[in-house]
Amino acid sequence: MNKYLSFFRLRFAMGMQYRMAAFAGVITQFVWGAMEILIYTAFYDANAAAFPMTFQATATYIWLQQAFLAFFMAWFMEEEIFDSIISGNIVYELCRPIRIYNMWFARSVANRLSRAVLRCFPILIIAAFLPKPYGMSAPSSAVNFMLFLVTMILGLLVTVSFCMLVYVLTFFTVSPQGLRICFVSMVEFFAGAVIPLPFFPDKIRTVLELLPFAAMQNVPLRIYSGDLSGIAIVKPVVLQITWLIILTAVGYNLCRYAEKRVRLQGG
Repeated sequence: MNKYLSFFRLRFAMGMQYRMAAFAGVITQFVWGAMEILIYTAFYDANAAAFPMTFQATATYIWLQQAFLAFFMAWFMEEEIFDSIISGNIVYELCRPIRIYNMWFARSVANRLSRAVLRCFPILIIAAFLPKPYGMSAPSSAVNFMLFLVTMILGLLVTVSFCMLVYVLTFFTVSPQGLRICFVSMVEFFAGAVIPLPFFPDKIRTVLELLPFAAMQNVPLRIYSGDLSGIAIVKPVVLQITWLIILTAVGYNLCRYAEKRVRLQGG
């Protein structure tokens, strides 16, 4: 376990060095969040009663989404891992006394966490001081805030587990580009990154909430914004844990299978 914690610490420290990139990201994400809120303002002004979430809850959802974008953006993957598989340099990793799945998992969590730490606080502070209903509201209770933190961690781990599947499946393809386009597109749409899941028609939403994509950003952001509360929180949290176990188990075992069948230069 200590060696994987070392990988985590090293990658986290490396990620914390890119402060100017984080500053540029903060500006980009703040502008993007403001643009989204202005778009939703037009829709709510037309017919606010037609929407399942209040405008304040939607604005809070958007600001949290931008603040913690690094946690849930499926398109943020390590090119280094793809290059090592395609070029054959993965053999150096296989020679080490480590499990490459565990190492990649630790590195991926550290990368996302370091980016989020650098970017989230400026966005959250500015959003908190914006006038209502355009700013971010406070959580409804301390219990909801604690549940938000727990489900945020679970959502991060589910996202990483899902991305690990893309890395592992690269062992079985000539190029990872097709996999990345397909998987990233599914996550962006079905996880609530483009449109929050409550905005979908009821029948479609019921199905989407059972998929692993809903276990990513959908649950924590809706808990904080107040769209999920009380007994309604139990089912999404159970699904988060379930999908985390399933995705991790599938990815780990598939990686072990791939490691035993790696062929390089015909050897």
